[in-house]
Order: sequence, then structure tokens, then C-alpha cells
Amino acid sequence: MPEPTPNTPALHARWHRLTAPFLPDEARREAEFQRLAAAYQAPTRHYHTLHHVANLLRRLDAATLRDRPVVELAVWYHDAVYHALKPDNEARSAAEALAFLQASGLAPARQQRVAFLIERTADHTQPQPPDDTDLLAFLDADLSILGAPEAEYLEYARQVRREYRRVPLLLYRPGRRKVLAKMLAAPVLFHTPALHAELDAAARRNLAAELAGL
Repeated sequence: MPEPTPNTPALHARWHRLTAPFLPDEARREAEFQRLAAAYQAPTRHYHTLHHVANLLRRLDAATLRDRPVVELAVWYHDAVYHALKPDNEARSAAEALAFLQASGLAPARQQRVAFLIERTADHTQPQPPDDTDLLAFLDADLSILGAPEAEYLEYARQVRREYRRVPLLLYRPGRRKVLAKMLAAPVLFHTPALHAELDAAARRNLAAELAGL
């Protein structure tokens, strides 16, 4: 089962604070919160849950952002669609964000920016625009679990395995090894100076240990 959700009332209040300035319709905001919460609490979710959303928001609370509402919207939607065996989760999550935002008062350029941020999470090992500080902070927050203490990282790895539980171990292991090796080979895991200093060495230790264990 997915881990218990973290202080859902606080997340609920935070969602309304975020969306009320550009969407006065409280009923529509509430319906969307309930829809997102149900998606993140689906029985197939073990890591990509509301707990993950809350962790990203907490990480970003300490970051200096140019457009905080846009980045926070990207956090809420970046795993709105998550099917472990499908390759288009990010594109579909971005489309869900745009579907919600199109009837809002958020400027179209900012709506597209939300979608762009979400789509960039498809491959963290790709080069990123070095001057896009909001994007880099968002991506670093998304990967921050990699630099967690060992026990927390091991629990994350177990949760990911449960999300792929339909994949036989004989197939899961080589696939997971490929992902871990690609991450380890990336010259940069964390782009922001603060998270690079805090998490990079621990992340590489965790990734190498999991890879060795496979």
C-alpha cells in the first residue's frame, strides 16, 4: 500500500492559496484538488504520492524562485499521470495541467511554462538551460531523494520496485541497472550550488550501492 499521506489538510489549504489568485471558482479548485489527491493516492502508487509532492514543495520553500506559482503548479502536476510501464507520463501530466489552467486567469505564457517544466522531468540526465534557475531548482528538488540518508533511500528503492511489481524480477533488474548507471554517468545530478553541495556525494553513493546490489 502507498505510505500514509502527509498532513493532507495542510496540502489542501496550500493548493487553494496557490490557485485562488487566478481561479476564483472555489468549487472548481476543490474538485481539481480531489482529483489530483485521488491520482496520487491510487493503490499503484508507492513513491509517486502526495508525500513526494509535499517533499518537493518543502524543498522549494527554501529556494529563491522567479515565478513561484508556476513552479509550484509544476510540482502538483508533474506526476499527475504515472503509469510505470508507459513512456508518456510527463507529456500527459503536462496536458492535464493545461486542461485545468486553460479556463483560469493565468496568462497563457505562464500556462505553457508549467507544461515545459513538467516535460523536462522526463530525463534528468539531459543538459538543461544553465540560466533557467527556476527549472534547475525544480529538477533538483525532484531528484533530492537520491541524496537522502541510506535507510530513506533504500525505502525509496523498495517503493519504486513496488510500482513496477508487474515486471518480473528477471526483467526489472537489468532495466533498473540501466537507469542507475545512466544517472551515475551523468556529469551533473544537481544543478543548484546548494543542493549539489548537500546531496551530490550521497546520491552517487546511494546509486552505486543499489547498482551493486542488483
